[in-house]
Amino acid sequence: MKMPGIALVLLVALEHLYFLYLEMFLWTKPKGLKVFGNTAERAEASKVLAANQGLYNGFLAAGLLWGLIYPGAAGIHIQMFFLACVVVAGIYGGLTVKMRIMYLQAGPALLGLLALQMV
Repeated sequence: MKMPGIALVLLVALEHLYFLYLEMFLWTKPKGLKVFGNTAERAEASKVLAANQGLYNGFLAAGLLWGLIYPGAAGIHIQMFFLACVVVAGIYGGLTVKMRIMYLQAGPALLGLLALQMV
C-alpha cells in the first residue's frame, strides 16, 4: 500500500483513539468539558453514554489498525469498510451535532478512502 494511504488510515485510527480517551476518561474533566462544550452537570448526567460512544470509537480504531496489519487485498478491504463507517458517522455527527465534526472526522476518512482507491 502506498504511504499516503497508510498515513491517512493511521491518522483516522489515532483520531478515534483520541476520541475514545476524551469520551471515556476526560468527559467530566476540564479538557473534556471544553472540547465538547459541556457544563459539568450535563457531562455528569451523560458520562455513561459518552463512555459507550468512546468505546465504539475504539472499535473503529481497532478495525483500522487490524486492516493495516492484515496482508493483501483483504486488509485494504477491511480498511475501506472501517473508513466508510467513519465517513457515515462523521456526516451524521456533522448534520446532527456540529458541522465541524464532518470536517474533522469524515474528511480524513474520505481522503483515506480515495487514497486506497489508488492502490
